[in-house]
Amino acid sequence: MTAEHAGRDGDAVEGRFVVTHADGTSAVLKDVDSGGVHTLGDDPGVDPREVIEGTLEPEPPMAVTYRIAEIDTRRRLSLEESPEPPTRQERRLADKQGVGEVTRRERAGTGELHVLTVPEDDTEAAVEDVLGDEATLVRAARIGVDRVEVRAEPGVVSVRYMP
Repeated sequence: MTAEHAGRDGDAVEGRFVVTHADGTSAVLKDVDSGGVHTLGDDPGVDPREVIEGTLEPEPPMAVTYRIAEIDTRRRLSLEESPEPPTRQERRLADKQGVGEVTRRERAGTGELHVLTVPEDDTEAAVEDVLGDEATLVRAARIGVDRVEVRAEPGVVSVRYMP
């Protein structure tokens, strides 16, 4: 089953999902590969920031909500702001780009490094945006890392996706 066809016409959906919302009565999962959003009819004990690899099945009779049919793996993502400033390498990358630009680099082993250059007065807001952005979690799940660390100093924000 391809991700494009997954979930149509009452099909089961296999994939990697980030739990974006869970409140005890229902949960919302986002497929990190296709971008599809799936609402669970009940909350089976999942937590926001969890990554679940497995299979979702539509719930009868209308198939508008899903249930988790099988869990292959389950892990929790850590997302934190570090008190440490960006590294020398990260500052050098920021110096080479203009305000509003982003440089992406692979990390040795597993992970990525993103360096954002922002107006100095907007640095804290940029950090909050990164920490609160669902896309940060989706990227971490897609890359296969467990930890996202955000470092900042006026004008520079680094986002480190690490195992």
